[in-house]
Amino acid sequence: MGRMQRSLQQNQHKLYKPIGRFSRNPGQIITLSFLAVILTGTLLLMMPFSTKSGLGTPFLAALFTATSATCVTGLAVYDTYSHFSIIGQTVIICLIQIGGLGLLTLTGFFYSLLRHKVGLRTAQLTQESISADTRSNTQSLLRMVMKVTFVTELLGALLMLPMLVPEYGSYGVFMAVFLSISAYCNAGFDLFGFLKPGASLIPVQDNLPLVAVISALIICGGLGFIVWQDVLVYHRHKRLHFHTKTVLISTAVLLLGGMLLFVMMEWSNPATLGPMNIGEKFAHAFFQSVTCRTAGFMTFDQMAMRDISKILSIVLMFIGAAPGSTGGGIKLTTALIIFMTVVSVIRGEEDTIVIRRRIDKAVVYRSLAVAFLAACMVIFTTLILLITSDASSVDALYESVSAFGTVGLSTGVTTATNWIGQLALIFTMFFGRIGPVAFALALSMRPKSPASRLRSEPEGKIWVA
Repeated sequence: MGRMQRSLQQNQHKLYKPIGRFSRNPGQIITLSFLAVILTGTLLLMMPFSTKSGLGTPFLAALFTATSATCVTGLAVYDTYSHFSIIGQTVIICLIQIGGLGLLTLTGFFYSLLRHKVGLRTAQLTQESISADTRSNTQSLLRMVMKVTFVTELLGALLMLPMLVPEYGSYGVFMAVFLSISAYCNAGFDLFGFLKPGASLIPVQDNLPLVAVISALIICGGLGFIVWQDVLVYHRHKRLHFHTKTVLISTAVLLLGGMLLFVMMEWSNPATLGPMNIGEKFAHAFFQSVTCRTAGFMTFDQMAMRDISKILSIVLMFIGAAPGSTGGGIKLTTALIIFMTVVSVIRGEEDTIVIRRRIDKAVVYRSLAVAFLAACMVIFTTLILLITSDASSVDALYESVSAFGTVGLSTGVTTATNWIGQLALIFTMFFGRIGPVAFALALSMRPKSPASRLRSEPEGKIWVA
């Protein structure tokens, strides 16, 4: 009897061990779930009923569109309104919603469920707790994410209805819902192609209330659910966590600083801000600063910007939004930690100090690793685009960073490159949406081996300056 029990236990162990290993790897789960959504979206967009011509979409173009939508990027080889039918447009907005909300819920679940076990707090929240240790708290957190998402998107759609329905009739209702979801999820897809294909919000740039609503939705989606959870319970504790403070302050600095720099750089450019009055200059410069947070909408031609403005946009796109948000990039806190590490070294301090708080060295190392991998990916894609198109170095870099940061702003390189360049952009969009999160989670969850804990290597001397 005892032998049979042992045999049964061994068989059960063999049966459940692979499942356990898989379930403990959130990076694999996130990656595979996104791949499944992308492939499903690709098949749907290839169907004749998804296009206005009834001929379907070629595989590569459908894959590119599905990847861009699921990774909430916004780069496109076809204009959404001109090429896709109502069914195709609905498929795209569903992919955007799944891509934005899916990543939120997955990362939120692993942050909250595994934080106590694997020290995930120090990995992504800069040593700040999100108060989600138990199962009930995790469920409450996920309900909050759903509620904030749908309430914000509903409010955004309602605010846009008076601006769109009188002008475009019943289709304006669909446009309001589509734009609200696309803006909150920082996707950048639009339906103004009937005014000018591929022009994003340029045909309606004079509608400043509409631009303002879209700006607000982008900012809300880019703050992250961790910040929203803290803000929503502020009335109880009358304090904000350190992570929330850093995100809010850094967001304000980047948005306002970016606006002022864009105003100065594009003030007299006749193809961008030049013809506008002072109020419009600041409004559209602010929107450019906002949309570079990984949104992808544009109210003036990105190709017409001066190179220095493109470089500023590249920096903002590479930084991206906050952790656990609908945006991409290396993340705001990652860039802040790297910047403050440099400042701390200059000051002669051994630790990274951010607002009088010491940052764990493990968090600093992970930030550097994520930024380094991102830079390698961007450089690789830029080289591919330079080889496969006639784009300038700045424009190729701009497109690469836009793909990695899941931004969607374009200087026309996406449609100018060949299938090799488009495949490179597809991979970069996917890596930009999945890679940094999965990589950070993998590093956070990887325990040290007993041998590494006991081993003490001799110190090596290397001069770096």
